[in-house]
Amino acid sequence: MLKLLYSLGIYIASFVLNLLGLFNPKLKLGVIGRRKTFKTLEKHINRNDKTFWFHAASLGEYEQGLPVFEALKKKYPDYKVVLSFFSPSGYEVRKNSKIADVVVYMPLDTKANARRFLNLVNPDYTIFVKYEIWPNFLNQLKKRKHKAILISAIFREKQAFFKWYGGFMKKALFAFDHIFTQNEASKILLESISYNDVSVSGDTRFDRVSNQLKIDNSVDFIEDFKQDRLCIVFGSTWPEDDKLYMDYINTLDFEKVKVIIAPHNIKPSYIESLKSQIKVKSICFSELSNKKNLSNYSVFILDTIGYLSRVYSYADIVYVGGAAGTTGLHNILEPAVFGVPIIIGKNHSKFPEANALIKLGGVTSVSTQAEFNSAFKTLISDKSHRKNQGLINKKYIEKNKGAVIQILKFIRI
Repeated sequence: MLKLLYSLGIYIASFVLNLLGLFNPKLKLGVIGRRKTFKTLEKHINRNDKTFWFHAASLGEYEQGLPVFEALKKKYPDYKVVLSFFSPSGYEVRKNSKIADVVVYMPLDTKANARRFLNLVNPDYTIFVKYEIWPNFLNQLKKRKHKAILISAIFREKQAFFKWYGGFMKKALFAFDHIFTQNEASKILLESISYNDVSVSGDTRFDRVSNQLKIDNSVDFIEDFKQDRLCIVFGSTWPEDDKLYMDYINTLDFEKVKVIIAPHNIKPSYIESLKSQIKVKSICFSELSNKKNLSNYSVFILDTIGYLSRVYSYADIVYVGGAAGTTGLHNILEPAVFGVPIIIGKNHSKFPEANALIKLGGVTSVSTQAEFNSAFKTLISDKSHRKNQGLINKKYIEKNKGAVIQILKFIRI
C-alpha cells in the first residue's frame, strides 16, 4: 500500500512542481534543470567510463559530503564524478564544482527515471548523504549489484523505516552496502529492523570545517575594516535574527567594536532595508569599488557569498542565525573551528552539535532580547570568558573529526 501511495505521491509532486514553477523562480530552476539531466549525462558520460555518483539533497548536504568526495577524487583521479542535487539551492551554487565532471539535478524518483539515469551513469560506487533515501533509485542500484553507501546519516524513531507500515521504505535502506551514522541512537534504530551493516563514524562536517584551518583564510578588505577592534560577526541571519540584534548594535561603543553582518538573503531590497536600520556608518561589499578607507566604517554588510567561512576567522564573537525563527539553525561548526564563542536563537533541538555545545558551555542559546543583550554584554566585557568559551568549541571540533578516514577505509573499488 505504501509503495502505491509513494508512486502516486511522486507523480503528484511532479505535477505540483511544474505548476508552481510557473510562479516561483526557484522551483522553476529545478523544473527546467531536471528536463536537461538526461541530455547532459548523454553528452558527458560514456558507457565505458569509470564513474562515481555523489548525491546530496542541497548545499548543506553537499558541504557535509565534500571531504569524502574530495578524498575519493584525489585517490581515484581516473574516475569521472557525477554530482547530483535535488534542490536548486544546492545545484545553482555548486553547478561548477571542481570535484565533479558533470553536475545535474536528480530526476524525480520514478522507476523509469531510475532505470534511465543508471543506464547512463552506470556508477562503480554511489554515495548518498544524510537523509537521501530514494526507494526506486536505491532498489535499482541493488538490482544491478552496484555498490552504494549512505554517510553522515541521522535517523529518528518517528520515520517510516521503523513503523509497521514502512516496509517499502525499509527495503530501500537494505540497498546500501553500509550506512555510516552520526550517532549511536541512529545505529540502534537501524539494528532494531535488522540492518546491521552500520557504523557510527560521526559527522563529516567536522572534517570539512577542520580543513578550513589548512588554507589561507585572509581577506584583505576585512583586515582593512577590522583594524585592531573587537569583531562581532552575525552570520547567515534572517529577519527573526535582525529583530534581536539590530537595536542592540546601534548601542555599541564603536571605538572598541566592529560589526560584520552576513545575511542569508542578499537581495538588494533586503540589504537596503538593513542599512536603513543601522544608525552608524556602514558599508556593503557591493560598494567596495567606490570606497577606500574601510577603517572609517563601523558596520560591514557582506552582501555576497563565498566569504563567510573565512570571515569567521576574524571574529571574536559570533552570532549564527536561523534558530531565532523556524528556518533552521545554520552551521555553527564553521565559526567553532576558529575557537570563538557562539550565540544562537532558541530553536535548536534538531541540531545535535548545538545541543552538545550548549551543554559544554561553548554556545549560548537566547530566547529573549534581555538574554541576547546579557550574553553579548558578558562576552564583550570579559576577555577571559570569551577565550574559555571559544576554546570549548575548538576542542569539540578536534575531538569529533575523523569520519572521513573511517569511511575511506571501508570503500574498496
